[in-house]
Amino acid sequence: MVFRRLLGSMGVGGPQVDTVLAGGAVVPGGTLSGQVCLLGGESAERIEHIGLELLARVEAEHDDGESEGAVVFERFTVGGGFVLGPHEERAVPFSVPVPWETPVTELYGQPLGIVLGVRTELAVAGARDKGDLDPLVVRPLPVQEAVLEALGQLGCGFRSADLEYGHIGGTGQTLPFYQEIELTPAPQYAHAVSEFELTFIASPAGCQVVVEADRRGGLFSSGHDELSRVSLGHADAHTLDWNAEVDGWLRRLTDRPAHQPSLGHQAAPYACAPPVHHDPYGHGAHGHQDPYGHQGHHVDHGHHVGHGHHGHHDPYDRHDGHGSHGSYDSYDPYDKDDDHRSGPGVGTAIAAGAAGLAVGFVGGMVADEIVDEIGDFFDGDDD
Repeated sequence: MVFRRLLGSMGVGGPQVDTVLAGGAVVPGGTLSGQVCLLGGESAERIEHIGLELLARVEAEHDDGESEGAVVFERFTVGGGFVLGPHEERAVPFSVPVPWETPVTELYGQPLGIVLGVRTELAVAGARDKGDLDPLVVRPLPVQEAVLEALGQLGCGFRSADLEYGHIGGTGQTLPFYQEIELTPAPQYAHAVSEFELTFIASPAGCQVVVEADRRGGLFSSGHDELSRVSLGHADAHTLDWNAEVDGWLRRLTDRPAHQPSLGHQAAPYACAPPVHHDPYGHGAHGHQDPYGHQGHHVDHGHHVGHGHHGHHDPYDRHDGHGSHGSYDSYDPYDKDDDHRSGPGVGTAIAAGAAGLAVGFVGGMVADEIVDEIGDFFDGDDD
């Protein structure tokens, strides 16, 4: 066990902390478990507060170009209110809900280049210090995996994935950022589209899939973006013909007559809200819907979407304190008796694309190096 000494405001000789996460990846809407291991310093200290922060590396577009920074998208209080004796060892177990909109960091065990972390904060005698930092690994929900697998089987290639600051209008998105997965089109779509961009907005009731197609320009038309939005239930992962379903989405976008140029500005489909100084402590009730309830997998066919600015609202409209389990559905989406999609054995192009991404986009990093990147990036953040 490797303890990290809390220096800074607590001084040398203070308590040390090591947060140990339960093995394996988590899923959106699932549970993150582990324990915070404490080792007392030279003297007894009152541990007032033990907190966990979920962080993400997020890109933001603005007038001067692009920038990136760390966003804390959830906080939890997992312990505190006790005295830690000199050199005393104590473990504080925790089990906290993972937000449904948490981005996916790996596909079939291959990293996608998304940087998420779990940071531990300790408050001792009125001083706070951010101590241990661990990578957060998130695998897709079954319905998300089914969509990605179908895209691979249809011949689309994996290009990159990142987190964009902003909101997608009309989705009910609650986090201040969304994940964008960029795909190269398969040959049957490439005549009309240069790229597909895919976003998942998950919830207890299901998952919305937003597909943006970068349409090519023609002799009498300009290039433009078109969107399609589909609402899926969690149970759809095991019932739909996914190749046919996803092919239908893409063909509705690519087979539509090209948009004729106009004098009006073609606005960006994603409303990018300015930074908000919200307090993400506490959870609002996400409802207790049946997580396997069908939403009729409603399809909102692709259309030109203008600016949908959401104003300066607090994206964390929550109201019940420090994160009770009751506000989240705690079902295990993989706890199914029937057969489900289970990884590399399916041999899809998306899996191969993800493997290529781990070598290309992530720069050939292995797991330990990705952990180092997480530490290097978040250690400089003082939020």
